[in-house]
Amino acid sequence: MARLGRYFLPDQPLHVIQRGNNRQAVFFDEEDTRRYRSILAEAAGACGCAIHAYVLMTNHVHLLVTPSRATSLPRMMQSLGRRYVREINDTYKRTGTLWEGRYRAAPIDSEAYFLACCRYIELNPVRARMAAHPGDYPWSSYRAHANGTPDPLVGDHDLYRRLGRTDAERQAAYRTLFHTALDPEFVDALRTATNGGWALGSDAFRQQIADALKRRVAPLPKGRPSKDEPDERQINLL
Repeated sequence: MARLGRYFLPDQPLHVIQRGNNRQAVFFDEEDTRRYRSILAEAAGACGCAIHAYVLMTNHVHLLVTPSRATSLPRMMQSLGRRYVREINDTYKRTGTLWEGRYRAAPIDSEAYFLACCRYIELNPVRARMAAHPGDYPWSSYRAHANGTPDPLVGDHDLYRRLGRTDAERQAAYRTLFHTALDPEFVDALRTATNGGWALGSDAFRQQIADALKRRVAPLPKGRPSKDEPDERQINLL
């Protein structure tokens, strides 16, 4: 069955997730995680992607990325995947794939959901019970945002800079965001959008993205399969 094409808008933040093959580990020790983060930083810079938030879990990664060009994200992920897999295979004398199929991505309504998406990403280790607090986990963007810890991978988004006039004010405001739990409806909506390749935001935002891409960016209402497009329940969009 034919696939629908993947499209990426310049300057539009996306939530990206990539999992290990069969949910297996992609990082086997701390040196692997350092290697991945370094390769990601190089690939992002070379391909024109700004990484605003990230977390590197044992068997998957989350990124919040703004590509500068429509081709920036695919090229970054391709470069990252090839180099990291090659180095892991060489290090551990293994062969074959490391990642599960293609990465998944969803456009995010920045004004409404950008900071919530950052929190979702950085709270992953807490939800997985790998850390009691996001600041206890070294492989995420939390320490850069909340404490000002230098992290060459993180590029501040304008919405983060608006949190305060100084670095200290922004960091304090960001830490305050973590005093309240994430809305479960947002979490469900983010997961659904990312897994399906749908835009996450208001009706107006979705329409804006649909108009720009010339394609549908939200699932059809139940019971209304499209006559013009393949059944997307059977398609891995991303």
